[in-house]
Amino acid sequence: MTLRLLIADDQPLMRRALADCLRGEPDLDVVAEAANGQQAVDLAARLRPDVAILDIRMPVLDGVEATRRIVAMGPPPPTRVVVVTTFDLDEYIVAALRAGASGFLLKDATPEELVHAVRVVASGEALLAPAVTRRLLERYSRYLPMTPPDGKARPALTPRELAVLRLVARGHTNAEVAAELHLAQSSVKTHIAHLLAKLQAPDRVHLVIHAYETGLVLPNRPEAGDGDPSAVSPRG
Repeated sequence: MTLRLLIADDQPLMRRALADCLRGEPDLDVVAEAANGQQAVDLAARLRPDVAILDIRMPVLDGVEATRRIVAMGPPPPTRVVVVTTFDLDEYIVAALRAGASGFLLKDATPEELVHAVRVVASGEALLAPAVTRRLLERYSRYLPMTPPDGKARPALTPRELAVLRLVARGHTNAEVAAELHLAQSSVKTHIAHLLAKLQAPDRVHLVIHAYETGLVLPNRPEAGDGDPSAVSPRG
């Protein structure tokens, strides 16, 4: 299956470089390019690409608001969004993730990393590796509220689900969570699937964001029960 892609960046040279990297792949098709966020939103509404690759800082409409509008478009399947940044501007990246982006990529990424990112996001997975997610959110946790932003009560999670969520949010892979809680990896995947459903999170990145937003995990501070199987119910 060929993936249809939209690229948005206000710098023509960067836009061309991104497009050239992606057009060289037989399963990727760049169907449109935009020079600002509003053009990206308009093109996404008309063409419904599988993945939109958006610069975080663009004129007319920035990458955060463009992400929010593109992700909100219906009906499904939604266009998945990857935001690109230079890291020095990453105070915006948490806002982009909360707006619905499936991950981010640095502008100094290799062509191979860009292609891989597009394929991963298109498959429905989060782009960020768990450790990268933790490092990013720890650096910018001051931008996150410690209560749910919409004022709603947290969905009820089991003790085991809470333990899994805390470990995921602190950068553990499925294998590491399984080892820490003495579970099979298949059980960890099941718990994560339940968390995604209960929290209405599109992917693993947004589980991490939920944990930070609600104060389940605080930067550089261990939480009670993390890695302690006796602190959760004995069943996986």
